[in-house]
Amino acid sequence: MDATDLRILDQLQRDASLTNQALAASVHVSPATCMRRVRKLIEAGVIERQVAILSTERLGAGLTAIVEVTLDAQSADHMQAFEMRVGNAAEVQQCYRVSSGPDFVMILQVADMAAYQTLAHRLFAGDANVRNVRTFFSVKRSKFSPAISLPSAAA
Repeated sequence: MDATDLRILDQLQRDASLTNQALAASVHVSPATCMRRVRKLIEAGVIERQVAILSTERLGAGLTAIVEVTLDAQSADHMQAFEMRVGNAAEVQQCYRVSSGPDFVMILQVADMAAYQTLAHRLFAGDANVRNVRTFFSVKRSKFSPAISLPSAAA
């Protein structure tokens, strides 16, 4: 990956809706070169997917919950079974296996407290292997960015 690829990635992180022509102009390459490089980045798995970031408030999903879950049994099978169950819930935006503390930390996006309680009952209360659930509710989102920091050549 060279400086041009990094500039392309930087621009796509900012706005993936750019046309190929606009993207090419912003990174100072021809449209054909730009398209070829983007395809290679996709094929290499560097670009996993391109998505739209939606407004949680305008779509009625204004409650963010950060949830810590500790399982009773932490065998590979138990961990994988839990990941599969929460992975199938659309409200679970992110799920991480973590060390030194709970087994999992998740970010949930739901409409309101009633929706959280319904989801928590479905995901956690019905699982005999869930030992502890600790939930924090966001009162204000001061920053949100799915972008990752790229090497300085992207500038």
